[in-house]
Amino acid sequence: MKMQIPIYETSNFYLQAANRPFIDRAEGGHLYLFPKKEVSDRTKLSSELAIEYMKLSMIAGEALMSAMKRRGVDIGIINYQDMGNWSVFKPEGPSLHLHIYGRATTATIQKYGDAVSLPHRDTGFHDNFTPLNTEDIQEIKSDIAVLLKTKKYAGLWTEVDDGKDL
Repeated sequence: MKMQIPIYETSNFYLQAANRPFIDRAEGGHLYLFPKKEVSDRTKLSSELAIEYMKLSMIAGEALMSAMKRRGVDIGIINYQDMGNWSVFKPEGPSLHLHIYGRATTATIQKYGDAVSLPHRDTGFHDNFTPLNTEDIQEIKSDIAVLLKTKKYAGLWTEVDDGKDL
């Protein structure tokens, strides 16, 4: 996975904002969730890692929605999508990662209620999409911190804290 914009990490997973998003910031934004140890698909995760992966995706979706709503983006739903199609013919093959898309009700390109359009990167379709900005990312981080203190999510895994602000 190419370097994206760090948001949160556990001992096993990274959550990052897409630096070349499939959904423009104004239309909801785009996050990636992927394991630190590369695997081809979710069936290769242990039960414990699969549970962590699912719960972290839930936290990411909740935080993306609440943060972006406060930032003026009218997200109506979050879409979650496993991917890997563009790498099936590469020697290393696909690697598990989850795309988390905010879907704004007023979207004009990736329209609310429609499937996300994902033509290959080579087409240039996504080239002018704006990634989440620093303030958006800070709001998402803040919301993750709040969610992790709730009964629903408290004590789920070991967080990584190396003293650096991700």
